This record gives sequence, C-alpha cells and structure tokens, in this order.
Amino acid sequence: MINKIFDSLQAAVADVHDGATVMIGGFGTAGMPAELIDALIGQGARDLTIVNNNAGNGDTGLAALLKAKRVRKIICSFPRQTDSYVFDALYRAGEIELELVPQGNLAERIRAAGAGIGGFFTPTGYGTKLAEGKETRLIDGRHYVLESPLHADFALIKAYRGDRWGNLVYRKTARNFGPIMASAAKVAIAQVSNVVPLGDLDPEVIVTPGIFVQRVVEVPQAAHVVQKAGQAA
Repeated sequence: MINKIFDSLQAAVADVHDGATVMIGGFGTAGMPAELIDALIGQGARDLTIVNNNAGNGDTGLAALLKAKRVRKIICSFPRQTDSYVFDALYRAGEIELELVPQGNLAERIRAAGAGIGGFFTPTGYGTKLAEGKETRLIDGRHYVLESPLHADFALIKAYRGDRWGNLVYRKTARNFGPIMASAAKVAIAQVSNVVPLGDLDPEVIVTPGIFVQRVVEVPQAAHVVQKAGQAA
C-alpha cells in the first residue's frame, strides 16, 4: 500500500544532508513551509544551497535558517527587501554566496528541470552581468542567453490538502513555486493543512500529482502564524 504520510516534521527532513541543494516554496511568506524550515534548522544540516524567490523576511522561516548560518549559497530573485536584514548582514560580511536570477528565469529554470529540458534560450539578462560566461545566440534578429535547468536534492513546499499518495491541492496564490519545485527535486516534502482520504480530492483540481511527491506531513493551518507589521501574514 502506498502511504507517503510521515508522522513528524523531524522524520520528514531527517536525511537532508550537508551540502544539499534545497528548494523552498513561497513568495515571501505566502506559501512558505515555515514548519518544515524550522524542522530543518533543528535537524542541523549545513552548507546548504537554497533556491527560493527571495532571501527571507524578518527573523522567521527562511531568514531563521540563514541566521543559523546553515546556508552557503542562495539562488533567488529578490535578495533585498525592507525586512531582509539577515541576508543583508551575512552578504556584506562575506558569509553567504548569492546567485541572482530574474524571476521569470528562475521559474523557467526550475520548470525545465522537472520537465527534463536541458536548457533554454531567453532574452532576459542579455548584455548584463547576469549573462557573463553563458552561451549567447542570435535568433531571428534578437539576442538570447542560454540558461540551465535548476535541479534540487530536496524541495520543501506547502499545500492546502493532500492524501497518502501525495496528491496536492493549494490555496490560491500560496501555490506559487510549489508545483514546479516538487517536480524538480529528487525528494519533495510537502506540509499540508489537512490530510484527506483517497478519493476526497477531485482529480480535476489536483495541481501536483503524487508521482512528484515523496513525503507528506500534516500541519494544522494555525500551527505557525507569521507576524508582520502587526498583522498575521
């Protein structure tokens, strides 16, 4: 019987190894798997390469992982925001590497990995420092840069509901990078607000099929509330 449900967050992340590449879903705090990140901090893996939309907010979630100095390199689109002071301090001190990737390129590089695509040409970044060292090509009179797919050892994502086969549905825009990260990682770990019986998820609304998910952990929706500017995010 296929059963991908794990009893605890700690068990789900127990084998994340030092030096692993870990994709973390979320657009800021929306869809961020905060409990899985906390479990990863407790687990102790170091020298991680993190792939995320940004470089953390405040002192929680991804920012807490950075603050614990478990991350060697971050690949993201928005490293600097008003509350990204943890990353900012680490970067200025030379304690973390940054690979800056335009958001459209980031999404497509992740999607390409999941789709088995060896690379793609894009005009984004041509003629800038982001294109240095990369192959360029003139296609139909326009210059393009060759971008490579982004693979990961693990993906930590958050979904709304899931079943024991790993099928997932998301809550509105909290979906963001979750589906493509699940497909691009060797091991996709999903925290869900509710685990439901097989058959309760309408096949027409399943966004991430279970074939892309290896582990599911139930975390009640109210278990982790991120406070920002006096409001719950």
